[in-house]
Amino acid sequence: MINTIHDSQFKFSNQTSFYSGKVRDVYGIGENYLVMVVSDRISAFDAILPRAIPYKGQVLNQLASKNLNSTKHLVPNWVLDVPDPNVTIGLRCDPLKVEMVIRGYLAGHAWREYSSGKREICGVALPDGLKENDQLPEPIITPTTKASQGHDMDISRDQIISDNIVGEQDYIQLEEYTRTLFNAGTQEAASKGLILVDTKYEFGIHNGKIILIDEIHTPDSSRFFYSEGYHDRQQKGVDQKQLSKEFLRQWLISNDFQGLPNQTIPDMNEDIINMVSERYIELYEKITGDKFEKADTSNIFNRIQNNVQKSLVKLQS
Repeated sequence: MINTIHDSQFKFSNQTSFYSGKVRDVYGIGENYLVMVVSDRISAFDAILPRAIPYKGQVLNQLASKNLNSTKHLVPNWVLDVPDPNVTIGLRCDPLKVEMVIRGYLAGHAWREYSSGKREICGVALPDGLKENDQLPEPIITPTTKASQGHDMDISRDQIISDNIVGEQDYIQLEEYTRTLFNAGTQEAASKGLILVDTKYEFGIHNGKIILIDEIHTPDSSRFFYSEGYHDRQQKGVDQKQLSKEFLRQWLISNDFQGLPNQTIPDMNEDIINMVSERYIELYEKITGDKFEKADTSNIFNRIQNNVQKSLVKLQS
């Protein structure tokens, strides 16, 4: 039987706090560490869907781990240990209250805004005449505020600075880190026959310095197209072949859900659940070039509890 993690309620030694996000459950350990348990929950349109997706948490955690490890020489990050397929342990930081979204192509939310007639997103002007999924003249940064509940909101660079959400010098550093990571992700994706369409990064402050936190270049934070056939599909005006959560968003839209008031999340049957799981595994294998090894889920909660405790003993000794 494939067990999943929808909710986690672990008790770790020296635990001082607990926060449950859309997908991740974060445990504070003492003053210095965080244990991030990546659940199998899935969210779309800022709503947590009722059914968990087998192996989704493992995919996200292991993919993020690989990408964080491969970019730590470019941008400092929070990771100290990955003791379990679903868990990362790292430095406790003060999160900055913006998400740095960067887009190389006109897709998803940006396309929905553009197709409604808007020619400026987050203070960034866009030219007329673009089609859905067209490559932008150059990558654009379109930040959002981080909402603890409900929808993240688009915000401009100028407003972030004027409202002192992030200081100007820190924001300049965020933009530099964002472009550096996006360039690295673009090159890595291209080597695997993929296009990194858009993505988001989150940052925090540790000992006065900005470091990368959370995840990078996963199907929850990023959108990928297959590069083979991209130009031909654009010329024909057909949908791009992609690896991201957009397929789930489109399924929800077709079932009358976009996270708007008075809308009900549609039922997800086993076929949909299995399809989503398979798409996540497909992305992992495509972007890493490695075969996905499914973890033993027969006693998933005991496995995590034991692996985390062993790691914490080493870190705190």
